[in-house]
Parts: sequence; C-alpha cells; structure tokens
Amino acid sequence: MNDAATPAARRWPVIPTILVLAAVATMVALGVWQLQRKAEKEALIALFQRNMAMSATVAYPELPPVPDAMLYRKSSVTCLEPVRWDPRSGSDRKGQPGFRMIADCRTGAEGPGVLVDVGSSDDFKPPVWKGGIVQGTIVPGPEQPTLVERLTGRAMPARAMLVADVPVPGLRPSAVPSAADTPNNHLAYAGQWFLFAAAALIIYILAVRRRLQR
Repeated sequence: MNDAATPAARRWPVIPTILVLAAVATMVALGVWQLQRKAEKEALIALFQRNMAMSATVAYPELPPVPDAMLYRKSSVTCLEPVRWDPRSGSDRKGQPGFRMIADCRTGAEGPGVLVDVGSSDDFKPPVWKGGIVQGTIVPGPEQPTLVERLTGRAMPARAMLVADVPVPGLRPSAVPSAADTPNNHLAYAGQWFLFAAAALIIYILAVRRRLQR
C-alpha cells in the first residue's frame, strides 16, 4: 500500500503549477507592456523636443486636458487678476533655489482661468502684481494626477501652466521645465517584471523538486 501511494504523492502538483504559470505569464505581459510604453514615451519626448525648437506662438489651452502638441510651445495670456497664489519650491534659470510664484489668474467673467509662473523669490511672500499680459512657455501644471488616481479612473485632467519669459518686478525668471525632465523609467520597470517572473519560476521549480525528492 505504501508503494502504491508513494508515486501518487510525488507527482508534479497540477493546480499550484497552473497558478504559478499564470502569475509568471502576467508578469511577463506586464514587462512587455512596459517595453511598449518605453517606445511611446520616447516618441513623446521627441515631440516635446520639436515643440521646444519652435518659435511660433500658439493659443493658450485654458481647458484641460492639454494636447501634447502644445506642451513646451510659446504662448501668451492676459491675466485680468490673480485670484490665488500658490508658491512652490523650485529654482530660477541660473539654478538658484527659491520659490516659484504661481498665480491662478482670472481671464474673464467665467471660466477656469489660467496658471502663470511669474517668477521666483527667496520667500513665500507673493509679489505685488495686479495682472497683465504674460508671454512664456506652456508646461505641465504643478498638480498632476498620481499613478493610483490614473489606475482607479479618478484622475482629473491636469491643467497647463505658463512660465513667464520676463518675471514681474522683484522676481527672478523661473527655470523652464524641458522635454528632458519627462520621466522614462519603463525599461527599468520592464526588467523588474521579467526578473520577478524568472525568480518566481525558479523558486517554484526548486521547491517542487525538493518536495519530490523527499
């Protein structure tokens, strides 16, 4: 009876193997998806670089989402009145750290308004500025949706922001984000998923072999 039970006990476990292979296949698929995202991000960065080289101005995109073809392009807006100030840590164009003075401007009786970075300061105190015409570069706004918000479908379209070419009196010109600041870590993410898949498969095979050799 023991001899008959021994071969059955040492058979390769079917259901656990199916579950592990399904998990490994999922990890491999995620790695392939990250490689696809890498190619898409490279194309997007190339588009941003072409945008930065253009000197022609475009109309400021007041309503989100902001088309990729408009990011890092030159534009101008008329700020009738700054209704709210949002100082953020940053640096000026010489690399000196400070606080970027971001104004949420009213552009009409109704509407969402526009975000304008009017310059950098050494403290949080907003400048004495009543508004006016601002010329500068369109960049992604400071409030971008998180990864969790995007995955759960709760992400709100991000607003654009205009970084002024000429700061308001008393401020230094803020550093302008560039296409090089666009993150592209998808190759590393893909490598991680492939590594996880290989590790899970190797660990499972070793565990089963040890069990069958008992």
